[in-house]
Amino acid sequence: MNAKRILQLAGLSGAIAVGLGAFGAHSLEALLIQNGRLDTFQTAVNYHFYHTLALLGIGILATVKPEWKGITFAAWCMILGILIFSGSLYVLSLSGITWLGAITPLGGVAFILGWCSLVYLSIKNN
Repeated sequence: MNAKRILQLAGLSGAIAVGLGAFGAHSLEALLIQNGRLDTFQTAVNYHFYHTLALLGIGILATVKPEWKGITFAAWCMILGILIFSGSLYVLSLSGITWLGAITPLGGVAFILGWCSLVYLSIKNN
């Protein structure tokens, strides 16, 4: 995956995060309160935003340092983390399917791998 594609995915992810956040705050609030999952949905939106910004930073880094090998691994980790962590929390909040909470930590592991890969890249590529 090249820098341009990473930046495109960051833009798309940001737009989705804004849309879901607004939709949750306005149209879904009653359902989320009824399900007792307003905080869970907000956590999903927050982590979605945080890691979209991380993906944006990775895209910028890939533009500035195209010679850095492995930068796409960090991008994929952030993307998978958003899909698994935030995605499972979104679905859990709306559906009440509680077993989805069991896969949420896998998204957290993807986030951690993404952040650790940035540390590794910065050490490896002085």
